[in-house]
Amino acid sequence: MIFRAKANKALDRAEDPRETLDYSYQKQLELLQKVRRGVADVATSRKRLELQLNQLQSQSSKLEDQGRKALALGREDLAREALSRRAALQQQVTDLETQHSTLQGEEEKLTLAAQRLQAKVDAFRTKKETIKATYTAAQAQTRIGEAFSGISEEMGDVGLAIQRAEDKTAQLQARAGAIDELLASGALDDQSGMHKDDIQAELDRLSGGTDVELELQRMKAELAGGPTGGQQAIEGGTGGESQQQSQSQQQPQDTPRFDKQ
Repeated sequence: MIFRAKANKALDRAEDPRETLDYSYQKQLELLQKVRRGVADVATSRKRLELQLNQLQSQSSKLEDQGRKALALGREDLAREALSRRAALQQQVTDLETQHSTLQGEEEKLTLAAQRLQAKVDAFRTKKETIKATYTAAQAQTRIGEAFSGISEEMGDVGLAIQRAEDKTAQLQARAGAIDELLASGALDDQSGMHKDDIQAELDRLSGGTDVELELQRMKAELAGGPTGGQQAIEGGTGGESQQQSQSQQQPQDTPRFDKQ
């Protein structure tokens, strides 16, 4: 039972309804061809009986003429023999006529059956093509939906490839950032000689911080009263700092000295 169940599942997966419909239509055409061949065979047999009937009727008429001539010549014995043969031929004619009627009835039945079968085959062909077109459209719509949703096998493989590429890219970026941090901290030596020493790195960091502070003061000044006021505030701040530095430098000179007595 397990084997039959698995085989049935495999067959159901491999089955294409369009191929099944085409195969059924082909079988119906073969059956219709057999019925037509049967009609042709019956018609041939009927035609053969008709030819035999014509021959027997010709012989019967000939024997009847011979009997009359024999009676006219006074040969009653010959006339009796001719009539006896004619009677035997008449019995054959009767049997053939019966067979002819039977074959004619069979031919009419087969002809009617062939016409009905032809109508059914035509109707099945129309329905078959409609079902095939509907199945093809549904299959295409399903594939498009699966492609858009990403659940199809082809698009699933593409999605996995993209995800793997993104993961590898992120891993490489993280590794590159980690190496830069280690080089900047001095944990790793730069063999190319292009790496800065720790003093230069600290100076660059301080100069960068100063630039940030200046930019921050400028933005505050712009928000308070426009770029002019901000510039003046920055210049004023810079001047004040310079003035304080000057005063601090001059202060020791102005300090009074006391002589020892």
